[in-house]
Parts: sequence; C-alpha cells; structure tokens
Amino acid sequence: MSRKHKNKARKPGLSPGELSGFDHSDENDIADIYLIRYDENEVVEGKIESVEDMIVPPADNNQVYWYNIDGVNNPNQLADIEKKYRLHPLLMEDVASAEQRPKLDDYDDCLFLTVKMIRHDDKTNEIFSEQVSFVIKPNLILSFQEKNKEGDVFNPNRERLRQNKGKMRRKGADYLLYSLLDTIVDHYFEIMEYVGDTLEVIEQEMLTNPEPVKLKELYKFRRDLIYLRKSVWPLREVIVKLERDECSMIGEDVKPFLRDVYDHTIQVIETVESTRDILSGIVDVYLSSVSNRMNSVMKVLTVISTIFMPLAFITGLYGMNFDNMPELHTQNGYYAVLVLCGTIALGMLIYFQRKKWL
Repeated sequence: MSRKHKNKARKPGLSPGELSGFDHSDENDIADIYLIRYDENEVVEGKIESVEDMIVPPADNNQVYWYNIDGVNNPNQLADIEKKYRLHPLLMEDVASAEQRPKLDDYDDCLFLTVKMIRHDDKTNEIFSEQVSFVIKPNLILSFQEKNKEGDVFNPNRERLRQNKGKMRRKGADYLLYSLLDTIVDHYFEIMEYVGDTLEVIEQEMLTNPEPVKLKELYKFRRDLIYLRKSVWPLREVIVKLERDECSMIGEDVKPFLRDVYDHTIQVIETVESTRDILSGIVDVYLSSVSNRMNSVMKVLTVISTIFMPLAFITGLYGMNFDNMPELHTQNGYYAVLVLCGTIALGMLIYFQRKKWL
C-alpha cells in the first residue's frame, strides 16, 4: 500500500496572490468544470466549456449552483475564476497550492476552506490523497480538486441530489457543504478500517513467520497514519469554527449537522492514535520474534561449540608431534579415543537436556 503524494511547492520570492509561481503551473492544462444546479423541483447538471459560461447566481435566486473545478494547474483559468466571482487573491493562491494545511478563512462575502480528501483503491490497495478547496457564497459552492484519473468521493452526494434523497434538495449551499465534508470524513473511517484489518493479518503472520518484507509494509502504514493524522487534526479546528463561530454563510439549522461531523472527526483521531499504538506493538512483536529466533540459533551454536571443546582438546593433545607418547603405540588406542570422544559428547548432551538448555 502506498500513498500518492505530490510535491507542489511555490517558488520563493513571488508576490502574494501570484498564481503562476508553482512548480505544477501549466497554462495548457485546462481544468474540467462540472455544474450541478438544483432546487426542490429539479436538478440540472452538465459540463461547462469555459469560465465565461459559469454563472454568478443572483442574490434572490432559489437554486443552488455547485461548480466542481477538476484541476488547479492553469494559472490563467484560476485568475479568470477569481475575477468572475471577485475572490481574494490570497484565497486563489491557497487553491493553487496543493500543500495547504486544512483551514478555514471567513472573508467578507464568502467562506473558504481547504481539506484533504483521502480514499482507498480496492484494486491496488493504494491510498490516494489530494487537496480539495471550497468557496461558499449565497447559493453557490465552488469546489477545486487536483486533476487525476482516480476521481473523487462525491458520487454518493451527486446520486442523492439526482434521486432527491434526504434534505439536500430542500436546503441551501451550506447544507451541501456539510454533506461534502461528511463524505470526506466517512472515507477516513473506511481507510482506518482497511488499515486495522490489514494490521490484524500482519500481526498473525508476524507471530508465526516474521519476515523483513512485512516490516517494510508496517513502516508504510506508519507513514500513512502520520499523514492522515496531519490531515484530520486541523480539520477538527475547521469544523469547530464552522459550528461555533458566527459564519455568515452557515445557517443555524445546519450547525447541528456540523456538530455530528465534528464528533466523527474526533472518532477518526482516536482511531488513528489507537492504530498507531497497535502498529508500534506489532513492530515490537516482530523485533522480539527476530531476537528470540536469533537467541535460539545462538543457543544451538553455543551447545555445539561447547560439546566440541573437549573433543578438540583430546584430538589436539594426541596430535602433538612427540616421539615419547605411550598411547601412540597402543594397538586399540585409536578406537579407545573414539569411544572416549563419543562418551563425552553423549554425556554433555544428556547434561544439557536435564538442565533444559536444549
């Protein structure tokens, strides 16, 4: 299992809000823009060809517009979106940066928050991570994702809108934001469940047959858990601000739902911490198993060496090149030495077994 993690750093020395200063900036990489426009009576969705075709909903509009911008590499396209919706330059800089810490900024006319969307691929057993940013205005949500072929986790939300399940079609953009955040946090649970199940299997294998390959896999899990912890801890602060602060874009009727997301976030954090403890315990079990195996091998080698010490002494004694050694001329001396060596070796084996050293 591995985590897809790209380094998208901003070049130093650039002015604040400049969008073309990232290593991944590419003016030829056009983002895909998808719209879902809905109210209680209908849902309209489709692909938007350009930023010019995007709509700024009027203040008295009853429909919610959700634009999902799949790709943040084109600085010109991001600048057009910034101009069209009158967004703060620093906000768009955070959108373009894929290494932002999850956070919430309350501007005069909009809310901005960025989180980490993490999901597990069942086919490859890889964990994919990407940054998702949200801009919330009255009856409008702009969601920005890194362009990738793996897709996102929001298909259940889209299906609920299409099939008019739950309260989404009767609520505003703030409820849609809650629903998207809830889906992201739910996928954290799925990842932790996968990690926990895999660690149980590895633990059983470690007890029976510890292998260095499994140790490498454990350290991969350790890195993933560290990254997940770095993603979830700041998200807790984001949810607290949304639920407790007087955010102009969040209605009082939505805050109880955000409190539920906060509870789920705390559960994820606790699960991450307990899983890290389990992981450390498995590593200790592996090291203990390897140490015990080495001790067993060393015990056998020590016993063998101890048995051969008197035998080596006897053979060395009679291997000395002296003329006056009476035993050298004994007719059955060779066989007597063999019997003596065998008796000593057998006696030492019996002694070691009685002492339970074997």
